[in-house]
Amino acid sequence: MSAKEQSVSYGTAAPALGRERRRFQRIHLQVPLFVRGKDEHKEQFMELAKTLDISAQGAFIACPRALTINEIVTLTIPSPSITSSALVPAGMPPIQARVKRQQHAGDVYLVGVEFLKPLG
Repeated sequence: MSAKEQSVSYGTAAPALGRERRRFQRIHLQVPLFVRGKDEHKEQFMELAKTLDISAQGAFIACPRALTINEIVTLTIPSPSITSSALVPAGMPPIQARVKRQQHAGDVYLVGVEFLKPLG
């Protein structure tokens, strides 16, 4: 069985041929964040989710709610409760992102988002 056939049969991605398509390196990092947006009924929502990996261009997140492909969502990383200290940086500003893909996985949705403006 070829490597590609093995990767398909085990449900993993086949190794990329040639050059990697990603422009930014991904970092496997779990960070809690709030996802805000509008659902299919145009009702606003806010869910607590977490990143699975992140890059300057986007993130892969686990979210308890299904999101709509191509919708714009706002991602906010909660800041520590003690922000008056000069040692604790102020919270990061919200990040606008477009939902690019998702798949249901048990009790969460695995969602790929692309930032409208790359970080950094």
